[in-house]
Amino acid sequence: MPHPSDKTQPPGGAHSIETVTSADLDDLLALMRVYCDFYRTDPSDRALLALSRTLMADPAHEGLQLIARDEQSRAMGFATIFWSWDTTEASRIGIMNDLYVAPHARGSGCADGLIHACAEHCVRRGASRLDWQTEPENGRAQALYDRVGAVRESWVSFTMATPPA
Repeated sequence: MPHPSDKTQPPGGAHSIETVTSADLDDLLALMRVYCDFYRTDPSDRALLALSRTLMADPAHEGLQLIARDEQSRAMGFATIFWSWDTTEASRIGIMNDLYVAPHARGSGCADGLIHACAEHCVRRGASRLDWQTEPENGRAQALYDRVGAVRESWVSFTMATPPA
């Protein structure tokens, strides 16, 4: 069950941000589908919903998703935080793996609100920081991240697919 303070009204925006519940899954799925299309990936709806349900079932260990809605309760965007650790700091960290705002809501402050809500959840969880990545070509996102006070890191990211079990 969401904490009463999991609903926030970000400053400067006519929208609310809440922790995703099962009642949000249809709207969330539509946003996740467009987000995946943007990144040219195609996980099944079933897999996307399984991810969301896993987070809802164990937010203290797995992470959580947030959904932003406008004043008519229409879904505007979402963010996903996964919990991890940083050995070099010996502390828990939050990883904002996803941040998406629908085209009609861009420039509304929704993305800023989602980032700040993610940071607030990190504070509540005892995480020392919130990390995230974006594509090098995503200049609009990078301008947002600079504006909210994020610091660019010099790390180079790698990924390696693992064989199916």
